[in-house]
Amino acid sequence: MRVYQTSARFYRRIRIYDTMRENCAEDSWEKQSHPFTQKEYGKWELYLSPKVDKSPAIKHLTKLKLVVLTKTGEYLFRISPWAKYVTKTLDAITYDWTHWDPPQPYQFQHPRPPRPSSLRIYEAHVGISSPEEKIASYRNFTRDVLPRIKDLGYNCVQLMAIMEHAYYASFGYQVTNFFAASSRFGTPDDLKHLVDTAHSMGITVLLDMVHSHASSNTEDGLNYFDGTDSCFFHGGSRGNHSLWGSRLFNYSSWEVVRFLLSNLRWWMEEYHFDGFRFDAVTSMLYHHHGIGTSFSGNYSEYFGIHVDEDALVYLMLANHILHKLYPQCITVAEDVSGMPGLCRSIEEGGLGFDYRLTMAVPDKWIQVLKEVRDEDWDLKNIVQTLTNRRRGEASITYAESHDQALVGDKSLAFWLMDKEMYTNMSALTAMTPVIDRGIQLHKLIRLLTHSLGGEGYLNFMGNEFGHPEWLDFPRKGNNESYHYARRQFNLVDIEHLRYRQLYAFDRDMNLTEDKYGWLAAGQAAVTTLNQADKVIVFERSNLLFIFNFHPCNSYIDYRVAVEHAGKYKIKLNSDELQYGGHGRLVQDTEFFTEPMPFNGRAQSFLIYIPCRTALILANEDIDFRH
Repeated sequence: MRVYQTSARFYRRIRIYDTMRENCAEDSWEKQSHPFTQKEYGKWELYLSPKVDKSPAIKHLTKLKLVVLTKTGEYLFRISPWAKYVTKTLDAITYDWTHWDPPQPYQFQHPRPPRPSSLRIYEAHVGISSPEEKIASYRNFTRDVLPRIKDLGYNCVQLMAIMEHAYYASFGYQVTNFFAASSRFGTPDDLKHLVDTAHSMGITVLLDMVHSHASSNTEDGLNYFDGTDSCFFHGGSRGNHSLWGSRLFNYSSWEVVRFLLSNLRWWMEEYHFDGFRFDAVTSMLYHHHGIGTSFSGNYSEYFGIHVDEDALVYLMLANHILHKLYPQCITVAEDVSGMPGLCRSIEEGGLGFDYRLTMAVPDKWIQVLKEVRDEDWDLKNIVQTLTNRRRGEASITYAESHDQALVGDKSLAFWLMDKEMYTNMSALTAMTPVIDRGIQLHKLIRLLTHSLGGEGYLNFMGNEFGHPEWLDFPRKGNNESYHYARRQFNLVDIEHLRYRQLYAFDRDMNLTEDKYGWLAAGQAAVTTLNQADKVIVFERSNLLFIFNFHPCNSYIDYRVAVEHAGKYKIKLNSDELQYGGHGRLVQDTEFFTEPMPFNGRAQSFLIYIPCRTALILANEDIDFRH
């Protein structure tokens, strides 16, 4: 067995310890029993011969330690940066490096699904994926959540908090062990089974990749790995994030870049992930990390000495390698700044990402719900926010993500219905005005975002059915409670609760997109934006979208413009009873165009639009097969 560690700067030794002896003091390890040999180019090597019976030199689940001898003669007990499995007992403070080499490794059974042309992402966290007040497992997620994702019509799941993180409440964004799948959810093979099962369902799997910073932990993290603050990170204040309390990688170091690039390949090849959502790209791109900075779109904000060119080049290199080695790989950038060229090819001078997240959209919806009366909504400003994206750079849009669900904020459903969600969500009683408003606007906001906002769509788990309350991980401030660190999928399974109605609408919204493919089409053409009527009408992918946001005005014989003549029929109607609507439209009504020019289109027709209703219509004379 050959073990490598890479760095030209330290002398490292490893000690194998019997797995039956837990919680050993550091002085009980024989520090110099297995010394590494220094090789060229910063490599250190340790070769362990197989045992006499040909079994591996290191037994599966053996506890290991890496010992670093510093220049000052100090011995540091560390976990290998390349450790692929780390565990912690209940009474322990730090994690242990546990050798993962099962006698019968997991064998993948299913190939990766084709890359979706329309990306519908279900953002998920394994640990909170159960209604029970506990940390859920990979196997729980595979058994209980993947079938729901498939049923809802999402073709991609984005997994958060997979890379090992010692602090559960960090939401996975304070990574300690970059090559290790979090053991609090199960074993590496359990995660592989999850990915394999998702692939069998035709679901693409993205990993939330955190290469923007690392945990400041020392004994079970990368911080002060060799006794200095500049091994993997910038030394001094430059290597510390002032808001997050974490360490910042030195992207000018070849060893660091190799470490991070090999980390990307590891997750692609070992676990068969299909791509990555790169977290906190804004923090990487600028020396100021976006702290105290407002981005107006002026090009001077994107080009200058404040740009971290080493980080920028690393992101270009990462995208280049990923797309060359894995042509179907998907990369998504979380960038709030709007960096030009982020999603253009390397050959064009771009950074090579496939998609960027439109982070202004959820902020806009929260701002509108918090500050503006329904009758005063500025639809022009909302449409501008949804369509304000760089041409030729694909965007993933969302009405809310995990950020809006965290404690201190509220989900859209909770902003809309608040405490009445506890008492008035039964379909056995008449809707109160608050619940009626909340259910109708919840559907309209999500459909408008889905259809007008970008080339991909994202939803955070549970929000599709209006999950009540907020998300809060166990911590000292809440007495280590798991009450809010869960997703109450059981609410959807209770037939008389209105959560089922929101779930059904979200499902049929995705299935309608799957059939007609508006996310893969060009940007929508808005033909009506009537501020007084609170009506938005636009065409996309040869579909007609109609939204009436007015709180009380319904419109009889409202004229709408269309590009193509023919017979139009309703394909999705938010006012259907099954979606918690009022059933004010006859679903199979046929609408025939007339050659009356209107709002820049040669054809138009009249239609009844109830208040707080959204409609999707398709021309029956057009072949939509794709």
